[in-house]
Amino acid sequence: MHARVASADAGLDQATLIAGVLEGLEPLPGSEDAVAGVPDGIMQVAGFEAKSGQTLTVTHPEAAALLLVGLGDEVSYEALKTASGNAIRQVKTERAVSLLARSAIDGATRAVAEGSLLGGYEFRLYKTEGDGLVVRAIEIVDGDDAELQIAIAMADATVLARDWVNTPAKDASPEQLASLVEQAVGEASLEIEVWDKARIGQEKLGALLGVAAGSDRDPRVVFLKYRPGDSDRHLALVGKGITFDSGGLSLKTAALMEEMKDDMSGAAAVLAATIGIARLGLPVTVTAIAPLTDNVVGGDATRPGDVLRPIDGPTIEVLNTDAEGRLILADGLGLAKRLAPDLTIDVATLTGAAAVALGKEVAAVFGSDSEVSRRVLDAASLAGEEFWELPLYRGYRKLIDSNIADIKNISGTRYGGAIVAALFLSEYAGDGPWAHLDIAGPAMRTETSGEFVKGASGVAVRTLIEIARSMAEAD
Repeated sequence: MHARVASADAGLDQATLIAGVLEGLEPLPGSEDAVAGVPDGIMQVAGFEAKSGQTLTVTHPEAAALLLVGLGDEVSYEALKTASGNAIRQVKTERAVSLLARSAIDGATRAVAEGSLLGGYEFRLYKTEGDGLVVRAIEIVDGDDAELQIAIAMADATVLARDWVNTPAKDASPEQLASLVEQAVGEASLEIEVWDKARIGQEKLGALLGVAAGSDRDPRVVFLKYRPGDSDRHLALVGKGITFDSGGLSLKTAALMEEMKDDMSGAAAVLAATIGIARLGLPVTVTAIAPLTDNVVGGDATRPGDVLRPIDGPTIEVLNTDAEGRLILADGLGLAKRLAPDLTIDVATLTGAAAVALGKEVAAVFGSDSEVSRRVLDAASLAGEEFWELPLYRGYRKLIDSNIADIKNISGTRYGGAIVAALFLSEYAGDGPWAHLDIAGPAMRTETSGEFVKGASGVAVRTLIEIARSMAEAD
C-alpha cells in the first residue's frame, strides 16, 4: 500500500472517503462536511455509536463510498492511529482518501499514515485462496509531508520485521534469514557482513555454537552497519535470532512450540530498525548484530550440565537448554562491547516471565541506569509502543552463581525470571549505557485491532528508530 498527502479537492469518484466521528455522533474536526451529508437516523438505525473500533459504510454523492470510523470519546494521537487501522480494512476500493489528519492533533499525519499502513498489513505468501484487501493507496488530505515520510519509514521497517517473523521456520533458517536481510538492504549507506559457522568458530563464539550444536542448519551472525559521514554517535543493537526453538533437550511441549518461529523477533527488530534508520538518513552510526541459530534436539546437542565459553565474560553452566536466548545474546553483547558504542540495546523474546508480568501487549525494559530506561520509555511513547520498566534488582544476582562455572543460565526458582535473565545479560553488556528489551509478550498478536494484525507485530522497531532520532537530535 502506498501513502501520499492529498489536497481537499482530490477526486473521489473511484475512492472511499474516510471520515471520523466521536461518541455522541459528533464529527471529528475536518470531517464535518462529509458527516453532515449522512441522512438523519442512518447511524442510529445501523447501531453506529462511534465507539473505538466501530465503522459504518454509507453512500456519498461524490465518492464511491463514505466510511465512518469511530474514535471513541476523545481525539488523540493513538485514537487517530487506531481508527485509521480499523478503517483501512473496511475499504472496498483500490484508493482511500482520509480526512482524519485534518484534526488539530500533533502528529496527526503520522498517526493516520502509520495506522493505515500497518493496519492494512497482510502476509499472504502462503495463501492460495482469496484476494485479501483491495485498497492499494491511502491519500491523506491536508497532511504534512515531512511527517508522512517518517511514518512511511517507520511502517516499512515494521512490515519488514513482520514479514520475517511470519515466515515459517522451514523457510527461515539462519542462512535463509541472512539472505532475506541481504535482499532488503538497498541503501549504499548500509553494509552487511555475515559470519558462517567456520568464522563463528574462529572468533570463539562458544555460547552460540553451544546452542547451535543440535541443529543440522548451521548458525550465522549478521552484522548490519549504517555509517553516515556526519555521525559522532554510535548505537549498537543486538537481537536474539533463534530461528526455531524446540527447547533443545529441555524440550518444550507441543503447544508451546506452535509459535516458536517468532523466537527471532528480536533479530528481526534490530535489523529492520537499522534499515529504517538508514532510510531516514539519521546522523547516527548504527551497528546491528544478530546471532542466528535453531535450538533443536540432535545427537550433538548441548546437554544440561554442560559448560559454554562465550567470546567474552563469564563461563556458563547450562542447566536448562530452553533458556538459550540469553546464551546467544551473551556472544552478541560481547561483540557489541568491543565497539565501545554510546548506547547498547538488546531485543529478545526472552522470558515467559515478562509476559506473565505484563501480558501480551506490553514489553519489558531493563536499563543499566534510570536515565537509559527513561530514554527507551520516552522513545516508546513517541512510537506508540507499550513498554514498562522492570527493576534490574541486583539482590537476585546470587541466584545464578554456579558451582562449577562462573554463572549458570537459570536460577532454579520460578520467581523473578525476567529479572534474573536481565541480570545474566548484564554480565556481558559491559560498563557502558545498556538496555534490555524483553518483547516475549507482544511479539505475536492474537487478534486484529487498530494498527495490529494477528501474527507478528514488529514490536520494538519503531521504538528503536525513535531512539536513534533522539540521539541525532541530542546536543
